[in-house]
Amino acid sequence: MPCGSYSLSAFDCVTGSKLAKIEGSVCNKCYARRGNYLYKKYRNTATRKLNNINNPQWVEAMVKLIQIQALENDTNYFRWFDSGDLQKGMIKNIFKVCELTPHIRHWLPTHEAKIIKDEIIKLGEKPPSNLIIRLSAGMVDDAPPKSWTHTSTVHKYQNAIGFECIAKYQENKCLDCRACWDSNIKNISYGYH
Repeated sequence: MPCGSYSLSAFDCVTGSKLAKIEGSVCNKCYARRGNYLYKKYRNTATRKLNNINNPQWVEAMVKLIQIQALENDTNYFRWFDSGDLQKGMIKNIFKVCELTPHIRHWLPTHEAKIIKDEIIKLGEKPPSNLIIRLSAGMVDDAPPKSWTHTSTVHKYQNAIGFECIAKYQENKCLDCRACWDSNIKNISYGYH
């Protein structure tokens, strides 16, 4: 990733934990459910982060951390959930963080369609202009979800839908590409890996 990011344990994903049990789903062989993500220190940190989501100081702390990461990485981009996913009741705080960091472009990929529906669509909430939320398809080679404006898919046997992620042509690195943060791109299709 060419920027700072925020993570939770993939074992705490609501939808992802269900998809992880389904052969052919994008979460079935999740990278964040093996390797270094299994170390006790990481799991303890992820649990602490999950428990602090509703802490009244969480927004202020995240703003400071994002600003520090932006300076350290010399970038004005941030990714939510490089592992794990959105949790119930979290979106309003993320919106506040985005509003307090208007110079940062935020990207939030998620499988949590119910949270998007219940906490954004039903309430008539509008994400801050510097936040792009991409609702992800659950199955490999599936069509993009229709319930949200910006989406992502994974292709393996089918052609890419919309913009094809170019990382596979760049040693699996973003390099100069920032398509994930681009609101003009409706769907990004990632190559299965």
